[in-house]
Amino acid sequence: MDSDLAVFIQQTVNAISLGGTYALLALGLAIIFSIMGMINFAHGELMTITGYTLMYCGLAGLPFYISAPLAMMVAVVSAVLMERIAFRPVRGGSPASMLVTSFAVAIILQTLFQNLISPRSKAVPLPDVFAHSIHFGELSIGINQILSISLTVVILVTLNWFLRKTILGMAMRAAAEDFSVARLMGVKANAVISGAFAISGALAGAAGVLWVAQRASVDPHMGFVPVLKAFIAAILGGLGSLTGAVAGGFALGFIEIYLAAYLPDHIQPFKEALALGLVILVLLFRPNGLIPAATVGREKV
Repeated sequence: MDSDLAVFIQQTVNAISLGGTYALLALGLAIIFSIMGMINFAHGELMTITGYTLMYCGLAGLPFYISAPLAMMVAVVSAVLMERIAFRPVRGGSPASMLVTSFAVAIILQTLFQNLISPRSKAVPLPDVFAHSIHFGELSIGINQILSISLTVVILVTLNWFLRKTILGMAMRAAAEDFSVARLMGVKANAVISGAFAISGALAGAAGVLWVAQRASVDPHMGFVPVLKAFIAAILGGLGSLTGAVAGGFALGFIEIYLAAYLPDHIQPFKEALALGLVILVLLFRPNGLIPAATVGREKV
């Protein structure tokens, strides 16, 4: 295989792996926004909770195939509790109130992580198989990348089935279209919103597992940068559009990886700025994102 082609394929695999993580996080943000009209900036802390759960499960000697689903379940429960304790009391308030609440929850959780666990990065025990790679000539694909891509595909397919074939999924889609009308048709607001937070927690948990699997560490601020990138991806794809969130996540992953791989060394310090510049350029031509939500501009309940 030609060396340039091998490098391109290698970077494409890296982009799909990173983009998948962004897509899962952006999808979690989009689900909440499509129903409540709120960006949950505490979404990243669900990733961090997943990471610490993996750490403690590893220290307890649990195998990864048990600790990973358990960590995702903890993220789901945490998301539902977050909605019940922090967001439900301010649901009838202004969007600004809910936005400030999400920031407050994020800061409170970060402070708890720092003071109750550690302000420093902690190692997460991972199976030795994650350090291995599969080689195809000059191409080398890590086991953790294969896991990332496979898990992302399975989750996206399962979520698509859930939203289209189950009663709760159809109720969530109806609420995303027009919450007021959906409630008049008998859709229960608390059940739909709790379900949306549960799904967002599962997506954040899956993203947290993939993030930790590639870095083998967790710290109190682990979720901040990924959720910020996911927010950018959600806007790039079309805020409130579930399909757009997935497209935006993968697009941002490709932009970041290709810039890091092909920019000259003296321009590398500016790759983050260039990535955001490309996002802005896309939004100049597609102000509502790559795949805009059908309900852009409608009031959410």
